[in-house]
Amino acid sequence: MCGLTACIALQQQLHGPLANGAPTNGHVETNGYANANGQSSTDGNPKTNGDVRSSVDTLETEIDNSLEIIKHRGPDARGVWVSPDRRVGLGHVRLSIIDLSPLGNQPFHNTQDDVHAVVNGELYNYTEHKAQLANEYEFQGNSDCEIVLALYKHYGLSFLQHLRGEFALVLYDAKRNVLIAARDRYGVKSLYYTVQNGRLLISTEMKSFLAYGWKPEWNVQSLRENGWRFDSRTFFKDVYKILPGHYLVSKQFSDLHQKVYWDIDYPDKVKVDTRSEEEIVLGLRERLLDAVRLRLHADVPVGVYLSGGLDSSGLAGMAAHLIKEEGAKFGNDASGDQKRLKCFSVQFDKDSGADESEIAQRTADWLSVDFIPVHMDEAAIAANFEATAWNSEAANPDANGTGRLALSKHVHNEGIKVVLTGEGADENFAGYSLFAADTLMEADPAWPASVLSDSEREEAFRSACQKLDVFRFGEVPKNVAPSTKRMLANTNISPTLCTHTPLPFAPWTDKFAVNDQETTIAESFNGRVLHDMQNKWHPLHTAEYIWSKTIFTNLILRYLGDNVDMVDHVESRTAYLDNRVSEYANQIPPSLKMRYDPATKTLREKHVLREALKPFITEEIYSRRKHPYMGPIRYSADGPFYQLIKRLVTRENVEQLGFIDWSRVDGLAEKAFVDHEHLAYLTVLSVAQFVVFSQRFGVKRADAEV
Repeated sequence: MCGLTACIALQQQLHGPLANGAPTNGHVETNGYANANGQSSTDGNPKTNGDVRSSVDTLETEIDNSLEIIKHRGPDARGVWVSPDRRVGLGHVRLSIIDLSPLGNQPFHNTQDDVHAVVNGELYNYTEHKAQLANEYEFQGNSDCEIVLALYKHYGLSFLQHLRGEFALVLYDAKRNVLIAARDRYGVKSLYYTVQNGRLLISTEMKSFLAYGWKPEWNVQSLRENGWRFDSRTFFKDVYKILPGHYLVSKQFSDLHQKVYWDIDYPDKVKVDTRSEEEIVLGLRERLLDAVRLRLHADVPVGVYLSGGLDSSGLAGMAAHLIKEEGAKFGNDASGDQKRLKCFSVQFDKDSGADESEIAQRTADWLSVDFIPVHMDEAAIAANFEATAWNSEAANPDANGTGRLALSKHVHNEGIKVVLTGEGADENFAGYSLFAADTLMEADPAWPASVLSDSEREEAFRSACQKLDVFRFGEVPKNVAPSTKRMLANTNISPTLCTHTPLPFAPWTDKFAVNDQETTIAESFNGRVLHDMQNKWHPLHTAEYIWSKTIFTNLILRYLGDNVDMVDHVESRTAYLDNRVSEYANQIPPSLKMRYDPATKTLREKHVLREALKPFITEEIYSRRKHPYMGPIRYSADGPFYQLIKRLVTRENVEQLGFIDWSRVDGLAEKAFVDHEHLAYLTVLSVAQFVVFSQRFGVKRADAEV
């Protein structure tokens, strides 16, 4: 685990998507090169041919300053490398997890000194690859991440498909002048890029770009179209994400492309699955245990985040089973005693309506593991709110991330560097009732054993559509083009996603709402995906894809994931997002993911996952309906959280944003905290988070002339 950044000197004037601020899911022409992992940069005065370089001292200073901003991601070691021609610089801050010796420090270099890389994350299949490649590659140490260089030398650009884990990386082949920057399949790790002053910069967190002289400005079109939540844009001008399952590649310091190396896929909805339910359940259980077994491996202590839900309870149960029955090590603990496995749970106030710690305690007692509750009262939520926004670099209209930040602080204080977390189960196994309407929209020919008649399904579908209002934070988009509806196969999830993170925009920003939000979603997908949505996939699978590629990767995995955990030097490992687990899950018929009972007229979310986890969880957890992790939504009328929001959401601060209409914000705090109006609460929290970004990043005020 670590942080990374990169900077490249451009040889010619940038043109194309990066120059005009449009989404960059395709081809971008530049010249230059980047450095990887942590920080990298090339600097200096433009040459007559457009080349931009810097002295080694200047470049190393910039990289080091950039690493200093994200030093929380890697307190154990720091490394900087600058190419002899000063075109490329690589920087890295390290959190030591595998191979604690200096041989695991980065940047990595092969023995020929022509391939260089920085890697952020964990690669769980490194031992098998090391055994396979030992005769052709000379490994310097025992780090899992060093396998990137060996795989690249062996497979070339196709090496990414052989990586199993969560990662972001930058690799530079100096012999061929090839740069590669890549991100894991689901986007557990973040990776951003921008072109500033003739240089291409790449980094784990956007704030790192500040060290290179970046002056942030709001991307008003992205804000109005919600591109920052739905496509490769961010809410800053000319700053983009490398998309999950994608890599950025440049050859000869030019022609920068973003390409896909892996994508989510689902079977043809009319193809009958001939397996038995028991066979599917056993196959899933086997893969889940393997994913957890791999993620228990580390040279440092390992723990588990445990809530009152199925996903985290299942992880704790599988970990305890592997320790007790197989004698599996968990981190550096080889005792075989599951009582030493520490499980951490957020404990909100009992009267908040959000506390699940008592259920988690009962699960921990049943598993005989060490249970550690972390109390979060309103004062703690208020104290963590700004830091959560700043570090996640994502705006989510709730205070849930503050609990995650508190957990990571406590985990760090307990001396633990690695935790298993439950993200991804809802996405792969239809865990949200938000998916109900699309589950029931069509019959499921893949699973003929379903006893649901057409009339029963249609009745259930109408009921599910009515219940979608629960998930909507505001009005759904109006006057959406029929072509957009067709592109998204008329699914019910996309209008609901467009109501997330409500912002009261200033009237002048209307001219930047070129696309409605649903069209932004549709046009963020490539032709293969749009074809399969309309002709191949079941609507539930289409809904899972849309959610996973938008809200999940751009909000949940940022606000409740790696960016927040790493503030206190904690690496979170997501077993449910293991690619072998998810690829298996994607082949499971919709009727086994979300099962409808016509007798009780209820849907059982994550049915197949419940059955796979049944041996490892209590009857209480097995039978419990889905309760998403949620922080409190009602607070005292004059408490610390209300006071914080009042301090942040002032007329001066809101007008400094420029794109928000103060007349529509004035009074929202009172409506949210005194009158307990839910939409006001969601809106004022969203505005408050953008105020934090404005202040912490030093963002220029947006105005009508942008």
